[in-house]
Amino acid sequence: MAKPEPLDTETWQLVRLAAAIAKGYEPDLKERVAECRGAQVPVAWVEELLLQSLLMVGYPRTLVAFGIWRKLGHVAAPVSDSEADYRAVAEWTAHGEETCATVYGANYRRLRENVRELHPALDVWMITEGYGRTMSRPGLDLMRRELCTVAQTAMIDVPRQLHSHLRGALNAGATFEQVEAVLSVVNTLLSYDQWRGVKDLWQTVREGWEPVE
Repeated sequence: MAKPEPLDTETWQLVRLAAAIAKGYEPDLKERVAECRGAQVPVAWVEELLLQSLLMVGYPRTLVAFGIWRKLGHVAAPVSDSEADYRAVAEWTAHGEETCATVYGANYRRLRENVRELHPALDVWMITEGYGRTMSRPGLDLMRRELCTVAQTAMIDVPRQLHSHLRGALNAGATFEQVEAVLSVVNTLLSYDQWRGVKDLWQTVREGWEPVE
């Protein structure tokens, strides 16, 4: 598969790994890990992608992906995680509010209200654990995090979340061309009907997009 021009090689390989994690097919995962190592994708980027994948695809696929990364990537686990261990909950919450507000832009307050109506605990976990402890960690910038999230939400067929993260990637600084390059990665992995839905959704987002001043 040829690399789309708007993405640098390292980001392209990272996005391909993100899609493979969501698909959960181990032979593909092994190939993507080998390609990431061959392309010298920064180890910190891969580690952070694997950690944030927990939010989109859950523990089972994240653990499988981590196992393949450790074994075939020949990357040892860190002894400890100082970022998670030593920051106060209030600090992670503040980081989470800032990151979530960047991703959702003008829809941030409505998101918080909607999630809180589902259950107050979900709102707290989303901000402190999701956007704070996970998406606000150093090691990978928010734009690349969102591009990987676009790939994964497209793969697992969750249109509402994909819509949010298509906008989120743009809010985080991605260009239209970069988002389209990510979508070209997942195109060959989806059924015709799934791809048509993703393509139509992206067209709606692109046509209605107004950058935040």
